[in-house]
Amino acid sequence: MSRPQEPHRPFFSFGNPFRMISPKGSRLTQGLLTLLNAFEETLTQRLKKLMPKDKDDVLSLSWMKLAMESLCETHNDIKNLITELELPVCDWEEKWIDVYLDISVKLLDLCIAFSSELTKLNQGHLLLQCVLHNLDSTSPKQYVRARSSLDGWKQHISSKNPRVESCRSILENLVGSLNLPKVKNSAKGKVLMRAMYGVKVQTVFVCSIFAAAFSGSATNLLDLNVSDALPWALAFSALQANVNEEIRNLFSVGRVTVLKELEAVDESVKILYPMIQDGVDPAEAERFQNSVSYLGRRAEKLSQGLDVLTKAVDSFFKIVLTGRDALLCNLRVSGPVSDSMVVTNVEQQVWR
Repeated sequence: MSRPQEPHRPFFSFGNPFRMISPKGSRLTQGLLTLLNAFEETLTQRLKKLMPKDKDDVLSLSWMKLAMESLCETHNDIKNLITELELPVCDWEEKWIDVYLDISVKLLDLCIAFSSELTKLNQGHLLLQCVLHNLDSTSPKQYVRARSSLDGWKQHISSKNPRVESCRSILENLVGSLNLPKVKNSAKGKVLMRAMYGVKVQTVFVCSIFAAAFSGSATNLLDLNVSDALPWALAFSALQANVNEEIRNLFSVGRVTVLKELEAVDESVKILYPMIQDGVDPAEAERFQNSVSYLGRRAEKLSQGLDVLTKAVDSFFKIVLTGRDALLCNLRVSGPVSDSMVVTNVEQQVWR
């Protein structure tokens, strides 16, 4: 269920990412600048594509799928950039590794939370199928069963998910990671850290939207304030303002859910429930059949949307997990840091 509208969360400001591209210390070659510019231009265009065409697009399952797929593409891009930079793990500073390991495990936790909520919503589809099956008959007993299934669906959908409830603290920790570590004497490291800054901003933005949508609370929305000097800042700020404002508007009017397809099903349930509760009036037979048909179509659209979104979240989980595994594997092979550091990270983050 939706909750009363909460005050907006404050804007979060971060350290200046341009300190990494300063005249002091190692300078960037034209080749490195070309790589960085290409990465940031791609990120800019990707953010622009996420701008909803209208307010009805915001938090439709198709838009959420697009947002998660966009995030997957950005994370793949950072992997490709690392390869193009020819920056092996043995050249990474210890603090870079600490930051990466810490962020990746938090992202895996968020993916698990999102997947658990999508699974819960998909389980609700089974109850709707029972409703539709029982309404194929005109038997009063079948109507009783249909009402019971509808009651079960409403209770199931409104139930809290402990994993989703924990997303807020994870997101707040991720915000802290946006203060990037300083880079000394490594031009390639400066490029990597600045590119990572863009990746993390997009990641926190998308994950905060998912957390807000699944928790039914605007408190999970984060307003991130980035430097206007970044080439992708304008596109990001416009996207964030548009999407966050619309989500807050949806919560402010007492929506049961901000997921568009789920709200459509709920509207059909509200229309159909009193009909089968009081018995179908013969004069209302046609309206009743139309209502059943609407519920069936909307339930199917919801189910299909949940399936494709689940696949998108699973893909992101795999990208984060494989990237993390690759780093840990390279650490074991190259041994660029002390054994104690590697063991600590593995014990605290992998096996926790």
